[in-house]
This record gives sequence, structure tokens and C-alpha cells, in this order.
Amino acid sequence: MSKSEVMHKILVADPLGQGGMAVLSKDKSVVVDERPGLKPEELKKIIAQYDAIIVRSGTRLTEDLIQAAQRLRVIGRAGVGVDNVDLPAATKRGIIVMNTPEGNTISTAEHTFSMLMALARNIPQAHMSVHKGEWKRQKFLGAELNGKILGVVGFGRIGREVAKRAAAFGMKIVTFDPFISKASVKEYPVEFMELKSLLKIADFITVHTPLTPETKYILNDETLRLCKKSVRIVNCARGGIIDEAALFRALESERVAGAALDVFEQEPPADHPLLRLPQVIATPHLGAATQEAQENVAVDVAYQVLDALHGRAIKNAVNLPNLDPETLKAAKPWLTLAEKLGTLHAQLYGGSLKNVTIRLGGDPTRFGAAPITIAVLKGILTPICGDTVNFVNAPSLAKERGITVHESRSADAQDFTNFIEVEALQNSETHKILGTIYDQENPRVVRIDEFTIDLNPARYVLFIKNEDQPGVVGKVGTILGNNKINIAEMTLGRVARGKKVFAMTVISTDSDVPAKVLTLLKKFPPILDAKIVRF
Repeated sequence: MSKSEVMHKILVADPLGQGGMAVLSKDKSVVVDERPGLKPEELKKIIAQYDAIIVRSGTRLTEDLIQAAQRLRVIGRAGVGVDNVDLPAATKRGIIVMNTPEGNTISTAEHTFSMLMALARNIPQAHMSVHKGEWKRQKFLGAELNGKILGVVGFGRIGREVAKRAAAFGMKIVTFDPFISKASVKEYPVEFMELKSLLKIADFITVHTPLTPETKYILNDETLRLCKKSVRIVNCARGGIIDEAALFRALESERVAGAALDVFEQEPPADHPLLRLPQVIATPHLGAATQEAQENVAVDVAYQVLDALHGRAIKNAVNLPNLDPETLKAAKPWLTLAEKLGTLHAQLYGGSLKNVTIRLGGDPTRFGAAPITIAVLKGILTPICGDTVNFVNAPSLAKERGITVHESRSADAQDFTNFIEVEALQNSETHKILGTIYDQENPRVVRIDEFTIDLNPARYVLFIKNEDQPGVVGKVGTILGNNKINIAEMTLGRVARGKKVFAMTVISTDSDVPAKVLTLLKKFPPILDAKIVRF
């Protein structure tokens, strides 16, 4: 390298490990500063010097820090979750944010199965008893795994690895995952069923879903009452999937025989009531805590950051597709719209997707179908798969779930010259959503099925389908007002079906709409359905 060439500077802000540091040190075109443990005010003073920063979960990259990072081009997260990075702020600045979603799959699956076995045979409790000088064999009578039914809630990569291990132990595996095509996992010895059916027959239950509004408290008082008496439950996924207060009550009443928890809603859990119960075993979020997994993600993120700095292939970018800077700048409003259309499909209609058709007209066709399609798939899959989805792996994750994708150019959009239309087959029903761009930068949803609307897809949006009768809008406003939910914008669409007229009322709100409010809305007879979509 000549002295006139500018060297890239990389800040490693959290401990990366020998493998990752070795990869970085071999590249003589970069300068690497390893400074873990910096306080926010210390980091803010120096971050403007760096072209890239690598973090784990310890460093929080807030909007304030990102604004101060004048040279920053790349943020590398050694791990799956990117909740410690302000993604909108980074995206606005054109900073690539990358994670490493595959490095801890095996370690988390193995830890899950270790917890399952420890739970079945009371190993931690027996271990402590022996250390006290006791020898109470009868007290720790366990249960065999052979012949038992394992219920796997969420059948993504980790769930499948757990299923492989369970099958080797002679367990029968059943799963609930409405977003997975059976055909895509036909090589696995698993039976698909609804959640209620799974809960009624499973001897052991393990959860492997991301934490989303749909999966939060998926195991609660109501669903735990459906469980087979003496069921044992494992959570090595995310705190908040299980309602911990409800689990405590189920354990006290002996509806649930035991629980093995690697994650909690609040970490560390401090003096948590669950930890006072002898039938609960717990570990401090060790799912990815193996030397191999930590080395895997460290090495992966090091290579990814170097590739991005040197203009090579961008891998696992969570916020930007692989386009040159000028094209990306022009395409960004359309990519934003495409992702929001996918998000809207997933949350508004839910269920198992089989076919997705993406039609482009006018301006977005000049960017090619590929980046638009990837953005749509990322939008569809993020509410389902959480942080594991990015602009690189979205197509492969869609393929894993048996989703087929079709792309086409179309001139059939009536009043709209420039548009993206996403059509999806979900739960045996086909739905279409059309979007366009106003003023070259503002994404809008302008049609949902046969309803013509005008929606800014941002934050929280309440969708209400109702028979078009007097008083509906007033009643909705009253219910929202009584629950201190402010209406920001509202749009309506109407269609006639025979002698009846139906309406879609779309309301943007300043805050989330909880389930109890949706229930109140649905109790008003003209309202046929009410759903909240979170963008």
C-alpha cells in the first residue's frame, strides 16, 4: 500500500475474541483499535475517527452517537440481535449495519437439549443435594425422553436442530409454526398442528420463536391451562415469549411439573419468584455462550466488515441491499415502501404464505426486480423471524419456508403510473396491497384488496373492517379516547357487495393499541374485524 492511500480505521468496542481479531490484524490496509468498555461520553469523543465499528451487546449505538460518527460506513454486530443499534438513524446516514445470524444455531440447539435433559432427570437439584452430603435417590425420580412427545413452538433453524436431537432420543416431535410450509421440512420427523392441539398432548414444550407482538406471552394463563398435566417447559429463545407470572402460577398449582429457563424478560432476573421454586432450573442466557459460537460470530463479523470497507460483497446487511451508492439513494424510497408492504401483509393477514407475486410499474422498474423483491420478503419475514432476517438472507429464509416468489412488470394499476403491488396467498386466501411514492420520497399505501385508501405506513396503524353504518367512526373514536389512544390520521375506503356496503377504516395512532382495546372494538356489531399493524 502506498503512503498516499487512506487506511480504514476500525474500532472494536466490545471484546471480540482471538479469531475475529486475527482476521482483522491480517489486513494491512486497516488500523484496528480495540477499546472495549468505553462509556457513551468517551465513545462520542472518538467515534468520528472511525470508518467501521464492531460491537457485541455491551455497546449501545444511539442516534446521538451515530450522528457524531461522521466517517462511519459500517456497523458490525457479532451476534443476531441488533436492538442495541439505532437502525433508523444508521440507515438515514447510509451506514451499513450487519449482524451474524447463523453463528450460534448449533450452540443454542445444544443448550436447549441440555436443559431438556437436565429438567427431565432433575440433574441440577440432585447435584446440589449430593454436594450437601445427601443421597436421596427417590427424591429425584425423573422421566425418560424415549417415547415422549416434544412440542416445538417455532420450527426455524434452531427448532429444527432441536428436533434432530430429540428424534435421536426416540421422542415424537410435533410443532406449531403457521409460517412454515410442510413441504419445505419434509425431511424432518415432525407433525404440524395448531398450538392448542400441541399443548394438549406434549410432555415437553420448547419455544424457538423471535419475540414479536404476536409471540409475546404465547404461553400464558389461558394456554398453560390447556397443557397436559405435568408438562415440562424449556425457553432458550427470548424472555417474554412466556408470561413468567402465569408460569409461576402453573408451577405452584402443579399444572406444569418443571421449567428450564435460559432467558428472562428482565435480565438479570434478580430476586425473581420463579427462582424460588425448586422445580425451576435456570442459566444466565448461555444459548450462544460456547467458545465455538463466540468465535464463529467474531470471525464472521470481521470478514463482513472488511468486505464492506473494501467494496466487496456485502453479507448480512440488516438495513441495506447490495446496490451502488447512487442507485441506492434513488431506490431507497421504493425499497422502504416494498418492505412496508411486506410487513403489512404479514401482520394484517398472517398465516402460512405460499405464493408471493410482486408487480412493478413505472419508476421502480429501473432498479430491477431483485432488490424490490428482497425488500418485500424482508418485510414479510421480519414479523415472523425477528432479528435473523436481513437483505441477504431473506430469499433463502423464504425458500426454507416454502414461499415461492414471482416477479413481473405491469401497467395495470389504474390511476397509478409508478407503483409496487404485492399479492400473497395466505391461509388459502389471496390478498393484494398496492403502494406508491408521493413527492419522490413519501411511501403511501393506496389500495388494500378492493378498498382504495391513502395511508402513511408508519408506527401504529389500526385496521377496521365493518359494515358501513352510521355511528361506527364515532364509536371507534370513543373507545380509543377512553383508552387514551390519540388518533393521528384516518382514511376510509368503501365497496359495495350486493345490497350491502362495507368499509375499511384505517387509523394511524400515536401509541400502540393493546389487545383489550381490539376486543372492545370487535364487540361493536357492525365491526367485523380489528387489527393493529406495527411498522
